[in-house]
Amino acid sequence: QVQLVESGGRLVQAGDSLRLSCAASGRTFNNYHMGWFRQAPGKEREFVAAISWNGASTDYGDSVKGRFTISRDNVENTVYLQMNSLKPEDAAVYYCAAKRVWSTVRVGSAYNYWGQGTKVTVSS
Repeated sequence: QVQLVESGGRLVQAGDSLRLSCAASGRTFNNYHMGWFRQAPGKEREFVAAISWNGASTDYGDSVKGRFTISRDNVENTVYLQMNSLKPEDAAVYYCAAKRVWSTVRVGSAYNYWGQGTKVTVSS
């Protein structure tokens, strides 16, 4: 089992930056690739970003590419999502998730473990 706890979500203004954190406990963190997803009210869950177990590979959703950066610290067992130039359409509950296979990192249903989410609100 891997337990994931997200934090950092809050109300910000459009154009602001925000960093989300996801702390992992349980099984060895660096055995897992990590992903961030988001879900806005009335919308489907959307892939945001993913990072490989050693940080060597990353992937981003088209809507956040160039604005968001995913990183991880395998000593602190934490994955981060740095969000810059936030837009109102970035408002959502953000979830982190863990999985063992890289090839399906954009597929939410392929993840084994999920956090409870942290809410990001962006005012215009």
